[in-house]
Amino acid sequence: MVTIIFEAHGTTFDNEKNLSSGHFGIELSPLGINQAKELGERYKNQNFDAIFCSDLQRSYKTAEIAFGNEFPIVKDKRLRECDYGDLTQHPTEEIKPMKVDFITKPFPNGESYEETLERMKEFLDNLKKNYDNKRVMIIGHRATQYGLEHWIKGVSMQDAVTAPFKWQPGWSYQL
Repeated sequence: MVTIIFEAHGTTFDNEKNLSSGHFGIELSPLGINQAKELGERYKNQNFDAIFCSDLQRSYKTAEIAFGNEFPIVKDKRLRECDYGDLTQHPTEEIKPMKVDFITKPFPNGESYEETLERMKEFLDNLKKNYDNKRVMIIGHRATQYGLEHWIKGVSMQDAVTAPFKWQPGWSYQL
């Protein structure tokens, strides 16, 4: 069994403007940098066998600021946010009501949430194979968490994408 602690990346400039970044490489805002430092403080007396993050700047910068060289940090593109394609950097309030429409159908010139689920399944299968009886952290995005909720807790994708996001200091999963 793998113990997974999931944390969301720090706040970005797009988050502050209520824009959906998708695969866009937006930087952490000063608030996001402080959140990453707080993340490191929150876990400073805990041990992880690895910290996984997406290869998008906001995710890996959160990991680097929080943990530096304390634990191995592994970038993995399968942990990326959904690719919103032509809707990248559009207002979150514009995209939110459309999410259900793009569970099976890709965003225009982007990907579907089912495609993000397949990425996450492949990642989780590899994690289970290579990190059995280990404790890891994943620093990711909403789509990352949708995958965890779906594959580990059995939450439907429709329920995952329509549930309101409520930040908390970490989510724990057993794989």
